[in-house]
Amino acid sequence: MYAASGAVLAADVELPEPVAPGWQLILAALLGIAVIVVLITVAKVHPFLALVGGGLTVGIVAGEAIPDVLKSFTGGFGTTAAGVGILIALGAMFAKLLADSGGADEIVDTIVGHASPRMLPWAMALVGAIIGLPMFFEIGLVLLMPVIYLVARRSGLSLITVGIPALAGLSAMHGFVPPHPGPLVAIDALGADLGTTLALGVVVAVPTIVVAGPLFGKLAGRWVVPPIPHTFDADPADGVTTKRPSFAITIFSVLLPVVLMLGKAIAEIFIEDDDSIVRQILDVLGTPIIALLIAVVVAMFTLGRGSGMDRDTISKATGAALPAIAGILLIVAAGGGFKQVLVDTGIGTLLADWATDANISVILMGWTLAALIRLATGSATIATITASSLMLGLVDGLSSGELSLVVLAIGAGSVFFSHVNDAGFWLVKEYFGMSVGETFKTWSIMETILSVVGLIVVLLLGLVV
Repeated sequence: MYAASGAVLAADVELPEPVAPGWQLILAALLGIAVIVVLITVAKVHPFLALVGGGLTVGIVAGEAIPDVLKSFTGGFGTTAAGVGILIALGAMFAKLLADSGGADEIVDTIVGHASPRMLPWAMALVGAIIGLPMFFEIGLVLLMPVIYLVARRSGLSLITVGIPALAGLSAMHGFVPPHPGPLVAIDALGADLGTTLALGVVVAVPTIVVAGPLFGKLAGRWVVPPIPHTFDADPADGVTTKRPSFAITIFSVLLPVVLMLGKAIAEIFIEDDDSIVRQILDVLGTPIIALLIAVVVAMFTLGRGSGMDRDTISKATGAALPAIAGILLIVAAGGGFKQVLVDTGIGTLLADWATDANISVILMGWTLAALIRLATGSATIATITASSLMLGLVDGLSSGELSLVVLAIGAGSVFFSHVNDAGFWLVKEYFGMSVGETFKTWSIMETILSVVGLIVVLLLGLVV
């Protein structure tokens, strides 16, 4: 299944009964997670292999036959790859066109160029959010670093004061807003509606970015003042694309899939007649795969041809986007396999029964599980996969809006306190030329603020959704 149809599935299908006593299933889940954590953090095994090992551990310790465990794992792997994997691939193609055409540079130059020195941190937060909407965090960071250096040097502001807002925008989009892998995995696993989650994700992201970005960045810029690196200094005439798509065309291309998916969600709320022609058209256009496919095709003309690329160059650009995300696709699909093993052993049913008896908030539980797994593994995607898998039995009967809030709570927990086991920690450290301690005082605290403020906003939305 993919996210658009998942809400029906989650509400209508009963979870399997536990295959073993409660203590054995909890032991199986804990050992499976422990295997993943140890393999990733201690043995330095690729997360794909760690998830395979964790899934096998859960099934075997729970007492299932190995053929049954393999059937569960491969079934979950295939289903996830078929739904989420396609969306990630299309998103990567779009991001590559945005970068190679100069469209991303056009967004940056236009917004930053019209900002006063006092407003520069706010402009950088906006740039980070817009660039982060279609791009993976690592890609967006690499793309923005030359701009962060240049803006800091010209404005005289601290590199941290300028850089933290951009990082907050990138990270918030990565944690809260599809089509990033984390939110997509949680949406798919819990059966939430993608359009509703996207809309609420933007609502959560805005105040979260404001607090963790410009406001915290101003404070952190006083604590840490690293020298501005000269990594990207070069002759301005070297390799600069002379023709770019306009700012308006670029923004149109970036927001097109967002508008299509939001249109579907709005139609479901305000057009009650399922047979309405308008409702049917919006349903089709807003289906995630269709929306992103349309966006990629449109971007080939607006961004590709609009920047002077020929057909061969456009083809090479979209093709070059796929090898870079092969590892991400395998991790996400293996996470789907791990999830299915947990589901088929009945662990989700068991946790649901316990949570019901204890009257624990599903939003708070989702955030806590994701935060703990994030601390242990350093991976936001692994945290989202595992937490959403464990939450399956707890979301029965929730409305579409409530399901989306659980997804966003898990997303908030998945970015909690990045530290030395997170590749992003070292990426930021090296690009900003900071020590480990300085990275903790800036990047790690920013991620924690992002996570906690995100949870608070989700809890407040829970009062009205």
